[in-house]
Amino acid sequence: MRLLITAVILVLAAAGTAFAHASLDHAIPAVGSTVAPSPKEIVLTFTSELEPAFSSVEVVNEKGVAMQSSKAAVDSANRAQLRVPLKTLVPGTYRVNWSVLSVDTHRTTGNFTFRVRP
Repeated sequence: MRLLITAVILVLAAAGTAFAHASLDHAIPAVGSTVAPSPKEIVLTFTSELEPAFSSVEVVNEKGVAMQSSKAAVDSANRAQLRVPLKTLVPGTYRVNWSVLSVDTHRTTGNFTFRVRP
């Protein structure tokens, strides 16, 4: 019986790992931070590798105007990292909206804000 229970636990643990969603691990600039000067890019690091064609980031100012200077791209050296270059940001609050598809085909979305100080 003990062997059967151990086998079931191992199978469930492996399944949980295989079906994990790509959650945001950390961001640069950090979630909720205040930075100066204006960052040149946003770097989002997730908990699993991403599908580049189905992963995106939008950075908007307080008026909802997009502030990225080109499309986001998955880093070829770290496929769990998504980068988006930015226009020069004036002081204010910015919202980062992200939507990613992990290599295990799970989609996750989220957002956070950061501030640029004068």
